[in-house]
Amino acid sequence: QVQLVESGGGLVQAGGSLRLSCAASGGTARNYGMGWFRQAPGKEREFVATIGTIRFSGSRSRYADSVKGRFTISRDDAKNTVTLQMSNLKPEDTSVYYCAATTYYDGSLSVNSYNYWGQGTQVTVSS
Repeated sequence: QVQLVESGGGLVQAGGSLRLSCAASGGTARNYGMGWFRQAPGKEREFVATIGTIRFSGSRSRYADSVKGRFTISRDDAKNTVTLQMSNLKPEDTSVYYCAATTYYDGSLSVNSYNYWGQGTQVTVSS
């Protein structure tokens, strides 16, 4: 069973950048499809980005339309980490960001496909 811990959230002005990291332990990260999701107050958790395993999808990445061109997801299986580089941040990006891992649904955009979750890290973008 893998444990996920996010870091790197904070307060940033619109147009700024943040880098979120997710450290995986208790399992081998290369065996899991990894994703980032976010949830704003009063809203459902939504997909942000995913990166597949090297084995099954060649580390293919996919993005929500709202972040495409601004966010980049990457993985370092040697370090058991996944990173979300966020640029040109907007106030509507303000949310709690969650790292997630899926055992069976490599590259999925669905919240329900992910069976391991971190505790989340707050990202606040001021206008």
